[in-house]
Amino acid sequence: MKLYGAIEAGGTKMVCMVAGGPDEIIAETRFPTTTPAETIGRMLAFFNEQMKSHQLLALGIGSFGPLDLNPASPTYGYITTTPKPGWQQTDLIGRLKEELKLPVIIDTDVNAAALGEFTWGAGQGKDPFIYYTIGTGIGMGVRANGGLVHGLTHPEGGHMVMKRDPQRDPFEGFCPYHGDCFEGLASGPAMNKRWGQKAETLPLDHPAWALEASYIAQSVSNMVLTLSPQRIVLGGGVMQQEQLFPLVRREVQSMLNGYVQSPVIMEFIDDYIVPPALGNQAGVLGSIALAMQALV
Repeated sequence: MKLYGAIEAGGTKMVCMVAGGPDEIIAETRFPTTTPAETIGRMLAFFNEQMKSHQLLALGIGSFGPLDLNPASPTYGYITTTPKPGWQQTDLIGRLKEELKLPVIIDTDVNAAALGEFTWGAGQGKDPFIYYTIGTGIGMGVRANGGLVHGLTHPEGGHMVMKRDPQRDPFEGFCPYHGDCFEGLASGPAMNKRWGQKAETLPLDHPAWALEASYIAQSVSNMVLTLSPQRIVLGGGVMQQEQLFPLVRREVQSMLNGYVQSPVIMEFIDDYIVPPALGNQAGVLGSIALAMQALV
């Protein structure tokens, strides 16, 4: 069995795994994200212990960001201008490469999740393909033309400019950079702040859900028109509220208003905007898929 290491590096928790794929998970651990030194130390402890009995071929990391993903850059693999206290300009891969002596490949957490879903989940055979995570933050991963999308940096769909109606939604957003961008209006913390309680405690018929669906649908509609993806997966903690899916689908159809004349949108949208098939393991299994690419 070929085995790989994976890290899903989140702002609140870390997941480390040794696996050969979804059906070959050897070991997994989760722990809180604290300081960089302590957190990276716990990563190393896990993999050093696993490597006593298993040979790992490579390590894949899907991380919160923003990240420097330019391999030619002296700060490749750094977490850069994150609002996460203490993590600005953190070299995430340096100690791991040095101490584990493994090839390491890194990408955003949402790009990793997109790759995981493309490899083993709801994105199989779909190109272009988009994965959203809507939770503590909002991110978007894109696989198109045979690979994960990078460019000037990497996709930052969570900070997309949104159209907000102050009459319907007087909440001005909470993003420290943009106020009422997508993340500032529709992330879990934004919902908590707007309504004065945790989103998951709101009743199913609360107006919060229709408003949330309208913001998600704005972003999805823009991506349908921009990238013409063959499928869109909506993951993350907020999307565990399953009543959002039919609301989002209807809103997307309404916003597109018949312009995109595809049966996928007009008739089969339930199979177009879907939850992740890998559930909450999309990110860490995507990091296993990243590790596999390190040897290609």
